[in-house]
Amino acid sequence: MGKLLLLLVVVAIALVAVRIWARKAAGSAERSAPPPPQDMVRCLHCGVHLPHGEAVANERGFFCCEAHGREPPAH
Repeated sequence: MGKLLLLLVVVAIALVAVRIWARKAAGSAERSAPPPPQDMVRCLHCGVHLPHGEAVANERGFFCCEAHGREPPAH
């Protein structure tokens, strides 16, 4: 009888541990959701496309880096 009770306790602890692990896994999956899509812009100097949020903008338009924004326009 004692062995059966011990087995039931071990199974109960295992079930609780699995539920806790599953909740943590589900919570981390929600937190690691990808960011929403962004509009893409084209660097006026080299032509590379990049997300709007990463682009450097000035009065002439969008650039992939500050150095390209300072250089004269490529023709």
